[in-house]
Parts: sequence; structure tokens; C-alpha cells
Amino acid sequence: MIDGPYYVLVLLGVLGAGLAAGVFCGFSTFVMRGLASLPSAQGVAAMKAINRSALTPAFMLVFAGSAVVCAMIAVVTFVVWPDEGKVELLLGSGLYLFGSFGLTATANVPRNEALAKLEPGTPEAASYWPVYVREWTLWNHARTVASAAAAVVYVLALS
Repeated sequence: MIDGPYYVLVLLGVLGAGLAAGVFCGFSTFVMRGLASLPSAQGVAAMKAINRSALTPAFMLVFAGSAVVCAMIAVVTFVVWPDEGKVELLLGSGLYLFGSFGLTATANVPRNEALAKLEPGTPEAASYWPVYVREWTLWNHARTVASAAAAVVYVLALS
């Protein structure tokens, strides 16, 4: 059984991965659909504003802080190598670090940066917008599933 400070660390991993999954799920299920239904100039302008405002300390604490916690869980698991839960702890860490944090850096952020360079209302923005929505949302679905799975697997490690 996991206990003490290690238990608290894993509990923070559950909370962080779950919160990230919730944010991503909201974007996948209704925010992106709403933005996609707008004329491209409005959708581009709105998404650019959302991307700028997402970099708040509160969101970064949840998103990046969870990555730090998941990395700490993996390191502690390798050092302690507990009798129970080691597979779940390492799997949960991998799911969040690669499937959420890693995908954000390699799939979603580059698309956000490409969108940031475009002016709403230009032909370039109008042609990129449907591609952006489709690709960004696809990768966001993957981040949602990976974050939720990380939370579930961490819970399994605690049981």
C-alpha cells in the first residue's frame, strides 16, 4: 500500500491529470465546435485570444505542475520500486508526460504558433482555419484520453 508523502504525491497526480483531462475535454466537446461554427475570421480571432489567455499562472500550475508531479512519481517509483502499484505508477506518469504534456508541445503548440502568425480575415487564415480546427481537435482528443487514463491508472495504483 502506498502511504505517507508518496501517497500525497500520487493523489496530486490524480488531481492534476484529472483537471487537465477536464479542460481538454471541454475544448474537445464544445469549445472547438463552437469556434468552428463561427466565420473563419471570428474563429481565428477568438482562438488566438484563447491561446494568449491560456498562459495564466493557474492553468500553468495545473498543466506544467502536473508534469512535474508525474515526473516526480516516476523517479520515486524507480528509486523505491514498491511491491505494489509500480506498473500503474509508471504507466500513469508516461501517459501524462508523453500523452498530455508531450503532445501539447509537439502537436498543439506548433499549430497555435502557426495560427498566431495569421491575421484574421486574410485568405491564408481562412484556408488554414478548418485544417487547424480538425488537426488541433484530433490531438486534443488524444490529450484528453491520455490525461484521463493517467488519472485512472494512478487511482488504481492507490487501491
